[in-house]
Amino acid sequence: MRSRYRRITRLLPAVVLALGSLQEAAGQTSPAGEVTIAWHVTIAPTWFDPSSAPPQITPFGTLYAIHDALVRPLPNQKMGPSLAESWTESPDGLTYEFKLRRGLKFHNGDPLTTEDVKFSFERYKGAAAKEFQTRVRTVEIVDPLTIRFRLNSPWPDFMTFYGTTASGAGIVVPKKYLTQVGDDGFRKHPIGAGPYKFVSHTPGVDVVLEAYTGYWRRVPNVKRLVMKSVPEVGTRLAMLKTAEADIAAALDGPEGLDVKRDPRLQLVSTRHASIFWIEFADQWDQKSPWHDKRLRQAVNLCLDRKTTNEAACLGFCPPAGVIVPRVMDFALQVEPPPYDPQKAKQLLADAGYPNGLDAGEFTAIPGFPTVAEAAVNYLNAVGIRVRMRPMERAAFYAAWREKKLHGLFMTAVGNSGNAASRVAEFISSKGAYAYGGYPDIDDLAQVQAGERDVKKREALLHRIQQMTIDRAMFAPIMDLRALMGVGPKMADHTINLVPMTVWPSYEDMKIKSQ
Repeated sequence: MRSRYRRITRLLPAVVLALGSLQEAAGQTSPAGEVTIAWHVTIAPTWFDPSSAPPQITPFGTLYAIHDALVRPLPNQKMGPSLAESWTESPDGLTYEFKLRRGLKFHNGDPLTTEDVKFSFERYKGAAAKEFQTRVRTVEIVDPLTIRFRLNSPWPDFMTFYGTTASGAGIVVPKKYLTQVGDDGFRKHPIGAGPYKFVSHTPGVDVVLEAYTGYWRRVPNVKRLVMKSVPEVGTRLAMLKTAEADIAAALDGPEGLDVKRDPRLQLVSTRHASIFWIEFADQWDQKSPWHDKRLRQAVNLCLDRKTTNEAACLGFCPPAGVIVPRVMDFALQVEPPPYDPQKAKQLLADAGYPNGLDAGEFTAIPGFPTVAEAAVNYLNAVGIRVRMRPMERAAFYAAWREKKLHGLFMTAVGNSGNAASRVAEFISSKGAYAYGGYPDIDDLAQVQAGERDVKKREALLHRIQQMTIDRAMFAPIMDLRALMGVGPKMADHTINLVPMTVWPSYEDMKIKSQ
């Protein structure tokens, strides 16, 4: 019976692909129409290449349109089988084996095999590269459809890092094509296996994609997808109102309110795993004022998170007390620090700054001006004098990773995963985006990474998060629920269809019949 079942499951993908081809031939699923999405940032060509993906959700807005992964977030699944029809974990937690679907092809017609999977993984140098290099012993090609990962020791988060937006390591790119054109050529014209094919990119203006009718999961409903770079929020709103854009990403509070008042438009708040916080980049430098915990506590107390939420997010963004989003597994559910500017001023005085201090430039992640301006105003109000420094999104990511941002800066991180993946990248001293850390936290992070008992892991991760609060390592602001404006042409925007992401499920989007 079991052998018969295995034969049937092996046949199913071929049957599904055949049915899909028949449907397309019959004209039942032919893509039609065009959808334009106005992005809140300038789209960078580095976001066409998964090998350098930062631990952020924004680049996945292009990555999962053009590319696909062995496993990834799918509609109503935090992580589901995509290019891989199945996978297994060995009882000892040391071996993971993936079976590819049959008949997979890249956009240029080249077959997708386990050679491409191995090549893509070994080429990956993004935010989680150190984790993989430390923990993955070998990657073995068993046959063109079977690949095996062997670990040095049990790592319960292997699938979290490999199969979600915690990293781009599971995304598969074509070895043959990339070897021919090189990294620069690939970023100029990426070839993937996702639902949409690359057509063109006009830097600073737009990216144009076209439906890939050979996509394994389904033929996309919409034929043409245009992603426009529109950093100015007022312009995004205007484009939505004039139907130049069908979806306007990450609106600010006032613009979101304007959308709510317009009966032709719809405002949707996302449910992705994102959070704003202020970094104290120099807290480990004994010569820096931020080495004094009292100053870091003062920052935490001077922020009026509730008012910021109402102004920037229309009340959709819950004030935060820790930098792990509350929707993540193993997140510590805590209340935010109280708003107490008088106590903040007292802490400054106790630390030797009765007249406040000049804290220099304040760099905020682009795209969220009301949150950034609120933070600057609250800091200045208690005597922590800062001035805003504007920066493009891709440049901000690079500067953060290269440790070029100093003093105070505000970031927001929206990639999925769990508390452990956030600890690995931002809290542990070994994290790609961490400026420093504490030995006892590093030790606990190492212990939890190999702990296979879920309850014990949760206790360890809760303890780590509490330690960041006790030491005022960060100043959390609020969980981000991005305000997305949707125009009248959309029959189904699919925002929030895929858990833990801000972007629509592109192949499932529908527009009203013209």
